[in-house]
Amino acid sequence: MSRVSKPYEIVERALELSTTDGLVVIADEHSSANLRWAGNALTTNGVTRGRTLTVIATVDGAEGTASGVVSRSAVTTDDLEPVVRAAEAAARGAGPAEDAQPLVSGVPASPGFTDAPAETGSEVFADFAPALGDAFARARSGGRELYGFANHELTSTYVGTSSGLRLRHDQPNGTLELNAKSPDRTRSAWAGRATRDFKDVDPAAMDAELAQRLRWAQRRIELPAGRYETLLPPTAVADLLIYQLWSSTARDAVEGRTVFSTPGGGTRLGETLTPLPLTLRSDPHAPGLEAAPFVIAHSSGDSGSVFDNGLPLAPTDWIRDGRLERLTTTRHAAGLTGLPVAPGIDNLLLEGGGEKSLEEMVAATTGRALLLTCLWYIREVDPATLLLTGLTRDGVYLVEDGEVVGEVNNFRFNESPVDLLSRASEAGRTEKTLPREWGDWFTRAAMPALRIPDFNMSSVSPGV
Repeated sequence: MSRVSKPYEIVERALELSTTDGLVVIADEHSSANLRWAGNALTTNGVTRGRTLTVIATVDGAEGTASGVVSRSAVTTDDLEPVVRAAEAAARGAGPAEDAQPLVSGVPASPGFTDAPAETGSEVFADFAPALGDAFARARSGGRELYGFANHELTSTYVGTSSGLRLRHDQPNGTLELNAKSPDRTRSAWAGRATRDFKDVDPAAMDAELAQRLRWAQRRIELPAGRYETLLPPTAVADLLIYQLWSSTARDAVEGRTVFSTPGGGTRLGETLTPLPLTLRSDPHAPGLEAAPFVIAHSSGDSGSVFDNGLPLAPTDWIRDGRLERLTTTRHAAGLTGLPVAPGIDNLLLEGGGEKSLEEMVAATTGRALLLTCLWYIREVDPATLLLTGLTRDGVYLVEDGEVVGEVNNFRFNESPVDLLSRASEAGRTEKTLPREWGDWFTRAAMPALRIPDFNMSSVSPGV
């Protein structure tokens, strides 16, 4: 009969079974709870549990070190040896790994490594659910319908290596997305929040925000494509700058393949990217945005290496006071490029703007401008300039002399986030935000609103 072992026992037993030169074992214990609603009424709810085990075997050879990676779900004691043997076979059958490095060692063990995993459940919504019910009642009396979902996840990750590491990280992650629609479904507005525990989200405030946007949309104004002064809310800024971070690998820049490359070789490190005194940074200990303080890599790629598992992470400024300060590197890429080791970190903050809220930036607008809600379907057009294209969604509003006067049609845009930073004329107050496009992969962000004098709305879109 199979025995479901504790995560640390799975890690230790896998290491005992190893017959190769090195082994890294990552046990991820997942739990989640969710609520869904439509038409001002809850529709479904659920709680899930799961385990994923990743085994990374390394084999030293005359030409270098090879690695093999195997991941399996719902692993029990009886399943463990076949997983380890499969990873070892994959390593023995592979050629030398380009990113090979000695496994990380010398990192103190995490407190609680042998403790049970943290779990979430329906109790996380104990205060939120009644507040949501009150929001349903207000929406119903106000003639609007609320749709959306709330999801909370908690992942406990255990990392053990043959080089002696015993590390653990518990990562809570919550998202709330709320759509309000007019009864005839001709008007729609969206708001989203990221949260660690659902204690800092206010459905009533979100409903009030959406009600105002639906009122703005009662007047419809058609505008042609063109360049417009545009206010990008924090969620849109996050989506653009997260993609910029993902595209900021040092090796690709040195080899001339990205917007951060310079002609003839080299990088744009040290170059001023924006006239505003903005700092783009990541910090695993940022309050409210805490992320893993060490590298967790289930596979190797342009921005991560399985050999770096367990490498401690430190606060990193990617842009400091407007200047490009760091590009992301694994240990291998740092050795190739001569740049400092700077692995990616699972949060992102843009700071250094003013104290104005988005509403205050709208009120300070002179002349005509567009106010966006969010972006979606973002795709890369040209890596050399990081030109992105995408669509506006769930409300584009026209601002005239400090007041919103109506809703306009949606647009397709063509812009580079690097170029946008160079043209931004104002940044507002930094606040936690939920990226709309990348919220399934990256939720820990804090951004200001940005004012762009000439945002390129390249064509009119029928999207909503």
